[in-house]
Amino acid sequence: MILPGVGGYVEIMSSLSHEKTKIEVKRKKASAAATSSSAVPTVKPHPRPSDRLNPKTINAFGNPLSEKSAFATAYAKREIPCRLVHGSVSHKLQWEQPPETISFDPVLIILAEGLRETKHPYTFVAKEGFKELLEVEDAAEKAIPLVPKVIPKLKAALTHSDVEVFERGLHGLVQLSAVVGPAVNDHLKHLLTSLSKGLMDKNLKQLITDALQRLELHGGKDCLVIIKSKIPTYCSVYN
Repeated sequence: MILPGVGGYVEIMSSLSHEKTKIEVKRKKASAAATSSSAVPTVKPHPRPSDRLNPKTINAFGNPLSEKSAFATAYAKREIPCRLVHGSVSHKLQWEQPPETISFDPVLIILAEGLRETKHPYTFVAKEGFKELLEVEDAAEKAIPLVPKVIPKLKAALTHSDVEVFERGLHGLVQLSAVVGPAVNDHLKHLLTSLSKGLMDKNLKQLITDALQRLELHGGKDCLVIIKSKIPTYCSVYN
């Protein structure tokens, strides 16, 4: 047998080394592919908009009306027979029928509910609608039976943290008492705690004092007794 020379031997060893390297690379690739196919892939779920919000209050797949307040929902469903008309100087309400022909139950109650709204146009519609409905000729006859249902709505406004909501509730209470008179007296004690707390605010003190005096004028002597029982420092309008 004839053995190769030195040059041929080096060429043979180089070729074997190259082949070994190619085989090693293929083996590593096959091993990596096998490992990858056997591993369980991690799938990151797409974030939902509700993940950043309170799921108890926001339902991305629910009825849009269910996310609104009761008043906003009623307004959207046209259960309140009036609409806001924008004017160049001031706004006004346009009633779909004469206010005197409107059933106070449930419209007056819904408007009272709206007094605690904080967004336009609901704030204006509720405040102005409540006032205008109580200005119709036979308002007392229609409103007196509804006082037990309206008072809790006014209380919700009077206990609200927003000062403007509190003021709307206070004006609403005075407007109601001017129409129904002593019919408010039996329910007044449920509201006086909020008024008593408000008297400690120097920015509200005079407004609340004026309201209490008007309540006394409309409610009579029995109203004075009720006010004094909750607010001993109150001075009668007749003093």
